[in-house]
Amino acid sequence: MNLVRTAMLLAFMTALFMGVGYLIGGQSGMLIALVIAAGMNFFSYWNSDRMVLSAYHAQEIDEANAPEFYAIIRRLSQNAGLPMPKVYLYDSPQPNAFATGRNPENAAVAASTGLLNRLTAEEVSAVMAHELAHVQHRDTLTMTITATLAGAISMLGNFAFFFGGRRDSNNPFGFVGVLVAMIVAPLAAMLVQMAISRTREYEADRRGAEICGNPLWLASALAKIAGAAETTPNMDAERNPATAHMFIINPLSGERMDNIFSTHPNTENRIAALQQMAAGGQMNHSTEPVAPAKPTRKARSVPAAGWGRGDNQPPKGPWS
Repeated sequence: MNLVRTAMLLAFMTALFMGVGYLIGGQSGMLIALVIAAGMNFFSYWNSDRMVLSAYHAQEIDEANAPEFYAIIRRLSQNAGLPMPKVYLYDSPQPNAFATGRNPENAAVAASTGLLNRLTAEEVSAVMAHELAHVQHRDTLTMTITATLAGAISMLGNFAFFFGGRRDSNNPFGFVGVLVAMIVAPLAAMLVQMAISRTREYEADRRGAEICGNPLWLASALAKIAGAAETTPNMDAERNPATAHMFIINPLSGERMDNIFSTHPNTENRIAALQQMAAGGQMNHSTEPVAPAKPTRKARSVPAAGWGRGDNQPPKGPWS
């Protein structure tokens, strides 16, 4: 149903785009806006991973410097049938994580130091399984298409502002059509874009629970992350609010409402869905539960400065 809903929302946004083009009164402006918006998003699609990882000062890790965390990602990738992604850590006290990359073969997953400090190994596994579900579902591509259409609609609204009021324009609805193209259509496109983002989060929760093998691990992780995000700011996210939809929980302060302007579903609703999934035994038994790093225990503190130790000795991993 989530896939059907996403398809319907994309179809609505496409129809909205065509409608705004009709209101402006010509195909030339519509095509120009689409080409420019597509070009901008094509560049973003191929470079978004580097741009986002750079914005959060993420550092790539491997089996040598974070063996337990890296092993968790490897087991999850095998469970999901995905190629091993690049693995990153970024320094932030706010527990959170995101995935990026244009396709499963060029994917990257990133976790904050706060995530490793505050969550158990099982909960970390569930969070990263959620991010791998985004990779498997190619949600980066879905959101790029959505952003292309939303950007084109906003650009058409600007065209309507500059050219819609001309006497020689072909706008069949006059000034009312200009107002719709300028204000209503871009707002509607933004709302649809956010609705698609919320839908993809529910789907990633479901598949992530299957990948890690236990929906309650993810439910517990979401509760902890949401609680910490309310009191622990992520300054890099505040400077880059356009990346908020990438995270498992909205990293921005003051964005906790579950409404049409939210990029994420209400956390309580997500937890309830996972609990219902666990109670109903709705699991894909083709995947084995991911065994947490042994011995299972709370993640210990990860030093902020390059995740190394003050004596400049190499780090042994987030749980070592």
